[in-house]
Order: sequence, then structure tokens, then C-alpha cells
Amino acid sequence: MVPHDLFLCYKVTDSGYRCTVIVLFLFHFKRSCLCLLPALQAPSPNFGQSIRACPLTGHVMTLCYSLSQAEVAAKEMGLCLYALVVVVLLGDLQLQVTSAARSFSIDYENNCFLKDGVPFRYISGSIHYFRVPAAYWKDRLLKMYMSGLNAVQIYVPWNYHESFPGIYNFSGNRDLERFLDLVAQLGLLVILRPGPYICAEWEMGGLPSWLLTHPNITLRTSDPDFLEAVDKWLDVLLPKIKPRLYHNGGNIISVQIENEYGSYYACDYDYMRHLLATFRAYLGKEILLFTTDGISASDLRCGTLQGLYATVDFGQDENVTKAFQQQRRFEPKGPLVNSEYYTGWLDYWGEPHSTKHAEDVAQGLQKILELEANVNMYMFQGGTNFGYWSGADYKDGYNPITTSYDYDAPLSEAGDPTDKLHAIRTVIGKFQVVPAGPMPPPTPKYAYGYVTLSQRVTLLDILGLISPSLPIYSSFPLTFEALKQEYKGTLERDKVNEIKISGQLGDTLDVLVENMGHINFGNNESDFKGLIHNLTLGSSILSDWLIYPLDIDSAVAHAWPPVVSLSSGTTGPAFYTGAFTTPGISQDSYVKLPGWSKGQLWINGFNLGRFWPARGPQQTLFVPGPLLNASALNTIVILELQSAPEKPNVLFVDRPILNGTNSFMHRSTGE
Repeated sequence: MVPHDLFLCYKVTDSGYRCTVIVLFLFHFKRSCLCLLPALQAPSPNFGQSIRACPLTGHVMTLCYSLSQAEVAAKEMGLCLYALVVVVLLGDLQLQVTSAARSFSIDYENNCFLKDGVPFRYISGSIHYFRVPAAYWKDRLLKMYMSGLNAVQIYVPWNYHESFPGIYNFSGNRDLERFLDLVAQLGLLVILRPGPYICAEWEMGGLPSWLLTHPNITLRTSDPDFLEAVDKWLDVLLPKIKPRLYHNGGNIISVQIENEYGSYYACDYDYMRHLLATFRAYLGKEILLFTTDGISASDLRCGTLQGLYATVDFGQDENVTKAFQQQRRFEPKGPLVNSEYYTGWLDYWGEPHSTKHAEDVAQGLQKILELEANVNMYMFQGGTNFGYWSGADYKDGYNPITTSYDYDAPLSEAGDPTDKLHAIRTVIGKFQVVPAGPMPPPTPKYAYGYVTLSQRVTLLDILGLISPSLPIYSSFPLTFEALKQEYKGTLERDKVNEIKISGQLGDTLDVLVENMGHINFGNNESDFKGLIHNLTLGSSILSDWLIYPLDIDSAVAHAWPPVVSLSSGTTGPAFYTGAFTTPGISQDSYVKLPGWSKGQLWINGFNLGRFWPARGPQQTLFVPGPLLNASALNTIVILELQSAPEKPNVLFVDRPILNGTNSFMHRSTGE
């Protein structure tokens, strides 16, 4: 008899299951030279789930086929009965389906990867679990699978999981292992990039800001303070990764160390050697470890290290052949790899929305694949910088990154297929089998209309609620890091004797300080936030400060709305609150803020991120449907830092506006 759980897999009507089950045991016959069969169709998108339920992968099991069962299978798949008769002659055959036969390595003679000893090329796409609500992980991954990808590439942001020293969070939207399980269920491989630095246009490049409580620390070097923190983090993360490596029965085929280290000024080989030794100690000698750098000679010189396979990154505007020649200078043999083929680009506040033409991206991809190179598309879906997680670059000045990380990627910020995705899918289909069937549709969107935020309270009115601990006295201003303040803000208060604004001698001066994101790329070793220098009045240094660290998110999530007298007016930092219902649905939407200036927005206690329509280009915030209550009131809270419109309304629409202009922002309501 066939084991019951395997029989369930076999009986499923999807031919992908039947083909794959037969492949599994006939593959072992082939290895034993018992029979040779032509290659069969790849498994269906649900086969990974059937494996986990069955459980085939990594377990010992018995396959016993009767002649009648072999005949049925042969007829259903059009296979030669002779090959299946061999099964009958073998009688009760035990097959070892274990991790011992699994391997992923480099064939330096033939310039390719080997997967289980067979030449292999990956076509991958980047997705960041930390930028997509957990409820949508499976939807996005399925669309990536249906696009023809055989792998996904993901970062692991250290600060997302250890926001405070020694306190680790791997639950909810931070459940890395659940995300990896979903990837495995779809039969996709994983290229893991755990840092410790990741860039990713993410707050401080994934490094926790509490590292800066050591004021003289040198990040991304062999500085003992930095390495001590790194080692503690990797001691938590890497044991979670080891059982998921491909040779251990998982689906992680390679692991990147650091990220674009050649772009960093330090060029500290001792630091890279320390990381290499640490990763080897935790993950073993079998796993392929690699680096990624730009194609300049200086980037590759400082970013590579013996024992780490060197890969490169470049976009469609580069000459593909010349770009890979740069990789060949450091890896004369082995597979060609573009670890970040750019499908789009990021946006900065105050600059136009970045786009790349679908045809150009598709043509560049085809040129890469024609060279038999491996490629990862960065990004395949970008997602959203919810909360305070968007980073900043420093290019001739401080450049904060927008809340939307749409990236003009093949899957939009909301996970919807674009023309670029279909162009890419067509190219992939020229080089390998693309799963049959239609692409999953976009998630439904709904324009819920206008919502009035009728309740207003100033930040100072509820200072005790949003800063529940006693204020900190300091002779001089303190940075966020010195206050052990995460990402949010501080209010710093002093008394002044003379100031050229309306006021009187002895009035109080309040300074509200916002963090727009630590620098994530470049020489970001000392990007402290807050009042980092003394303030002077004339020639006098202001002293004797009262500093109020703000914990706004906890108040909005657990103690809202506040019971205080309401204030009138529309200027100055203030909270605005409103409520709305949906017509019995909880579909995705976008919230537009006509007439608002700059601030933060929460729905049902969830921080959607920063808005700054006066600066642009982004004019709407993405509202994931799972945040909404279909059968109860939904609460919306806005912290406006500058000035609100006379009528404090927001508008829910069914499409994003990512490239707003001043002319658009001054249109009449309803246009």
C-alpha cells in the first residue's frame, strides 16, 4: 500500500502533484542506474505545502507500488510502462529522502552553480517581509512564483528584531521563520542577507540606533564595542537559520555577509574576517557565503574577501558584459551573479517619483540571462516604510526617504501586478518554464471617501500622556541616543530672557525634535539625532533643560482618545482624531491628506508612517485592508506638526498618488 499521506498527495487532481511524486522516486532509480526517464514538469505551486504535510523532505519513508497502481500512473502521465515495471520487480523498496543528498555549491570549471550536483541558475526577486503586512506575505510570494522566479532574496534588519538591547521580537509582522515557511511551501529557494548591516533604504541600514549609546563607537568595523553587539545578535539569529539551509533540508541556498561593504570608507578586512569566522562557526562549511558590491574597482577591492564568493550589482543602464567583466576581475571562475538588478529606484522627499521603463528593464534582464548569469531583481515588490522605519541618504546634504517604498517594482506597493511584471515574465519564459495559469489578480481597492477629524488636542495638552515618565533634567541638550529614545521624538524645554518672537521675559521655550530617519548608506558612523549641539541666544548658551522623551505610539494604541479639553486653532503640533465605518468590507485603500502639512498617521493604532504632501512627491499613504474593521468603528489619528486645514478632512481613494506636484496639491477638493 502507498502510505496514507503520500496517497493523499497522489490523489490530488493537480497533475503537478502526480508528476512530482513520480519524479521523487524515479529520480532515485536513475541515480541507481535502474532506469532513465525524461525530465517531468516542475511541481505545482502548492507542492511545497504537500511535502510539508506528507512529510517527504528530510524524512525516511517507504514507497510500495503495485503493478496496477503503476499502470494507472503510467497512463495518466503517458510514461513508459517498462520503467514502472522495474518498480514492481524491486518489490518493497525503501527510499531515503534525506538531506544527505542535498547540496548547493559552485562548479568553477563550468562557471555555474550546482544544485544536488546538477547545473543550476537562479532567477530571483527581492521582497522585504518587514515592508509587507504578514497577512499579505503569501499573496506576494505566490505572485512571485507565478512570475517564473525560482528564488527570493530577503534582508533581515537587526533593528527590527532588537529595538532595545537584549529584547528580541520575532512575532507578528516580525515572524521571520513563518515567512520562510511560506516561501518553502511554494517551492521557492531563499538567498538570505542577514547583514548585520543591510542598507535597504531602512532606518540606519538595519543597525540599531542604541549602538550609538557608545559615543565613540565605529560602526561596521572591528571596533570591540560594535563586534560585541554583533556577536550577541548573530548568536540569536543564526541558530534559527541553520536548520533551514539547503543541505540541512531547508531552502536557503546562500547567505550574504555584510552588504556593499566596499562602498563604506572603513575597508576593515579584520571586520570581514570576523564575520566570516562567525558565520562559518554557526552555519558550517557547506553553506555558500557571498558578498555583493557595486561594479567599481574600489567597491570590489574593499568589499570582497577570500572565502566569500564575490557578486556584483547594477541596473539596466549599465553595459552587461562590461559589468560582469568587473566581477571576473575578482572571481575569474564561477557563476556570473548580479545580486541587485534594479527594476526601479527609491524616492526622496522633495524629489520626483523614480521610474524605469518596463521595456528597458525587460531588455536588460534578457541580456543578463543570455550570458547564462544568475540574477536577483531588486526590488520585485517594494512595500511600505511603515512607522518610523524609512531611512535617509547623505548626498550633498541630508535626504530622507519617503514612506512609500513602491520602487516602481514589478509588484506595486500594494502587491499588484504591473506591466513591468508581465514584461519580465515574458523574458523569463524564454529561458525556463513559467508556471501555467493566470497571474493572481490585484487585491481589491475601495475609496471609502471623506472622513472628518473633528477632535483636536495639542501636543502640549497631553504631554503627560505621551511622555508618561518624569522629564529628564540636563544642563545642556541631549541626543536621542543619550536618552535611549528609539525613533520618535523629544520635547526639550528651556526658559529664555530674550527672543525675537512674540513672548515676554521668562517665557518658556519648547523645542520639538523629530527624527526623520538615520542615514542608511554611506559613512553613517555618527548620525546622532536630537539637539546634537548647544543652542545659543545671542552669545549665551541656553542651559538647564527639561527633556520629555515621547512615546506617542503606545498612547495612540492603548490610551486613545485622551480625555482633555479641546483646543481651537489649526497651527502648531496637535493631534486630530476621527472615526469611520466601512460598508461591511476591509479592502485596501489609500488615504490622501489635502491641505495637511507634515506629520504621522495611525489607523486603529497602527502607524502607517510619515506624510509630507507639502514636500512631495508622495501624496497618499497605503492602507492595508487587514488593518480595517469591517463591522466596527475605525479610528484615525493624525499628528500634524505644522498646520492643518480649516476643515480637517482626509480622503480615502482607491489608487495611489506617488508623484504629486505643487499644481496638483493646490487643486480644489474633488479634482
